[in-house]
Formats: sequence, structure tokens, C-alpha cells
Amino acid sequence: MSELHKFIFDGLPVRGSIVRLTDAWTEVLARREASTATGAWAPPVAELLGEMAAAGALMQSNIKFNGALVLQIFGDGPVKVAVAEVQHDLSLRATAKVVGEVGVDARLSDMVNAGNKGRCAITLDPKEKFPGQQPYQGVVPLHGDRREKLEKLSQVLEHYMLQSEQLDTTLVLAADSKVAAGLLIQRLPLEGEGNLAGSMVSRANEDEIGLNEHYNRIAILAASLKREELLELDVDTILRRLFWEEKLLRFEPQTPRFACTCSRERVANMIRSLGLQEAQEIVAERGEIDVGCDFCGQQYRFDAVDAVQLFAAPGDQPPVSPTVQ
Repeated sequence: MSELHKFIFDGLPVRGSIVRLTDAWTEVLARREASTATGAWAPPVAELLGEMAAAGALMQSNIKFNGALVLQIFGDGPVKVAVAEVQHDLSLRATAKVVGEVGVDARLSDMVNAGNKGRCAITLDPKEKFPGQQPYQGVVPLHGDRREKLEKLSQVLEHYMLQSEQLDTTLVLAADSKVAAGLLIQRLPLEGEGNLAGSMVSRANEDEIGLNEHYNRIAILAASLKREELLELDVDTILRRLFWEEKLLRFEPQTPRFACTCSRERVANMIRSLGLQEAQEIVAERGEIDVGCDFCGQQYRFDAVDAVQLFAAPGDQPPVSPTVQ
């Protein structure tokens, strides 16, 4: 069963979380493989999506937000967009749009950032919006401050957290066909924290320097975790091996799961946005409107009568048009 564990380091402004997506991740892959229209993703694409799903679960678990956290990677490579969406209850889904071939050894830059135009976007979309409220979105490029291409999703997200949230973060991610996993360590800001200035350093700043040293030490330990260890070892073993000298305060584990938010009503609203004429033209050409969910593979079919009724006002008789006869 998939599991997510949160913990803090006793007496230090450092928090952590670790996630192992098992059944939740294999459900994503199984639904993709079952889709006759698309088929399985190439291994590098699946690995990227698994890391995104694990990262999304880690980030969502650290915020008090009633809504969806949407992690997107998009650019100018064969992977036009990759998306992982995690709800406040840690239900999740993921998909990617791929145009062209992805080599077996493709890296992040090969898939998404061929011309250095790739971007990472993190969107917080509230479940219940106030009138006029828009989702919050932060966007960062897939390169570092010196314009060097970032080859790991973990590097991209560490850069995002430092630039957008001013949080020092260490992130280790890995995924294969059975498990998508991640470890996140963050330094929490201190009250009244500021930049050090001048030749005199106060006792408070000395304490701050010491706490930074603690974070740096813990971050180095976390970064030593190998991909194979993250994928193969259980949570207790990983935490014991990495932080056996630390006192961890652990919280009740959470259980991520696969779930899709698609519905016939949402698809109907999408068809309405096309307009009656375009909907009728699709029906005339194909006999029906057939829409498949990219996330779960569910098919939604609307025949000629269904399509016309979408545009009828409540209580009205559906209009008759020669195009749908």
C-alpha cells in the first residue's frame, strides 16, 4: 500500500517527509497501458511522471490547502507536457503528452528542454473559489542561475523552492515500473531571520549559523540516499540508515491513492465550450462525440441527441437540425 510519512528533527528547524507510491503508481501505469489509443509510456517518460507524482505528494502534504496541487513540466522536446495532480487528501493522477520518439536513455533536457525553453509550473487550485479568485501559479525555467540545464527533476524543484518560497530544500526522487518514491528535507525559517551584516555577529545569529549547520548536515545525509535504496528499502529502514543519530518525531502516516476527477458533467461543459455548430459538425463527421480522459482512460460518448441536448435550456425541447439527422 502506498504510504507517506512526515517527521521533524527534535529541537531543530528542519522537517522531512518520505513517500512510497506502490499501488497508486502502478494504477497510473496500468490505466495507461490499457488504453488502446495511446499505450505505455517510454521508460524515461514513465520515470519522470513517477518522480513528479512522488514530488507532488510530498509538497501537497506540507501545505494546508483545500484544493489541487498541479505540477507541470512543459517545453520544446518530444514530451510536450507532463502533469501530476495531487488533491488535499493525497489522491493523485498523472499523464503526459508525447509527440515523437523518446530514447531509452533520454534525460530531462532531451525530453522537455531541447532548446532551453522548458518550464516547470506549480499551480495551487482551490477547491472552493471566491468570486474572481484565480489559482496561484509559480513558474521557473529548467535551468539554473548560470543558465546550465538541470538534468534532474529534484534539481528543478529545489531551485523552485529556493526562488519562489525561500526554503532550503533537499529532494531525492526515483521511480520505476513498480514504485515511485521521494524524500524531502526542508529548513524552516527562523522567527526574525535576516541576512548577516557587519563584523559583529550577535549570539542570536551565532545560534542561527549553528542551526544552518544542522540543516546542512542533515541535507548531506539525505542526498547520500541512492536511487536503488529509495526504490527497494522500506521507510523505517531508510530513516534508520540515514538519521540513526537524530531524534525524529514522526506523525501518523498518510495513504496516497490513485483517483481521477474527470466526470461526464465536466466533459459536457467542455463540449458546450466548443459551441453548438462545432459539436454538430463533429457528430456529422463521426456519428458521435467521443472523449477519452488522458489521466484514467475513461471514455465519454455523446450521440447526436446527447450533443444537441447539451445546448438546450432547461424545459426546452432540443432544437432539430439537418446536420444531426
